Amino acid sequence: MLLDDLLRLVAAAGCTPELTTGGSALRRAHRDAPVVLVGGDALTAAPVRALPRRPGLLVVLAEDPAPEAWAAAVDLGAERVVVLPRDELWLVERVAAAVRAPVRPGWLAVVGGCCGGAGTSTLATALALAAAPGAGGGVLLVDGDGWGGGLDLLLGAERAQGLRWPELSGLSGRVAGAALVAALPEAGGVPVLAASRDAPEDVREEALATVLRAARDGGHGVVLDLPCRGRPAETVLADADMTVLLVPARLRAAAAARALLTGGGWSGARVVSRPVPGGLSRKEVADVVGRPVFAELGHDRSAVARGERGEPPSVAARSPLGVLSRQLLVELPRDGAR
Repeated sequence: MLLDDLLRLVAAAGCTPELTTGGSALRRAHRDAPVVLVGGDALTAAPVRALPRRPGLLVVLAEDPAPEAWAAAVDLGAERVVVLPRDELWLVERVAAAVRAPVRPGWLAVVGGCCGGAGTSTLATALALAAAPGAGGGVLLVDGDGWGGGLDLLLGAERAQGLRWPELSGLSGRVAGAALVAALPEAGGVPVLAASRDAPEDVREEALATVLRAARDGGHGVVLDLPCRGRPAETVLADADMTVLLVPARLRAAAAARALLTGGGWSGARVVSRPVPGGLSRKEVADVVGRPVFAELGHDRSAVARGERGEPPSVAARSPLGVLSRQLLVELPRDGAR
């Protein structure tokens, strides 16, 4: 009965509802929807309790809430507890307002390598640079490796003022995305959250999740360079709009990639092969990893020299990194579509 009432009221507000109960569909709907309605029977359900706080979450009940329901709503960070039919008019107006000014969260692209030295940091940096001009909310480049020397070096932003990971390692909960991005160093129109060379430390999973959520809630696209060593953050990979696995065309690297692609967060990744002298062909890489290669990263003679001089990688129309970056950008959602 409560569900029927909600469907009727949401339709009256001029909105098409999406009903989800768990899994990745629930996580994406929770993140992307202009407003989220949680029924009283789902307040204590495990999938709902595991969701992060967000604005625009309403708990809907068919009667005045008991104390334990109030407590559960507070834990979820609910904007309001709505009791039907008493609050019908308010709910219709609230949903209609959300539809008129919908949330347009930014996308998340995760770039990883199957082994050290694969070139993921250069590709992630190039992807952020290529995406920035067409991203209305801007693009944030995030360093997932606290011991990697700092992605700011690849942007030439190592002397730029701003926060690095050590100053943000204690982040949790909800953070204003605009304020966070404004506090970071920037180069080439791309803000970057990088490791510190003076005080390297592991990137805490909770802090990483907070940064990604804040940036995306603020409309920023995010490119995350995820280190190959250690267990990937499954929740981050599950929330990504695109994952890219860069595979040097060597037998051991391709075998390692196959293991990553077999299950877990990398299973849906687009495979990009990087030719090496005397290495495997594109077809041979595909045979070893067990799936087609999405694209091949051509040799860029300028990439190493530019990196050593602190110059950002070239994403010009005909540069190998530019060509690949634009191939990948086509795969990302636009205008808030998922």
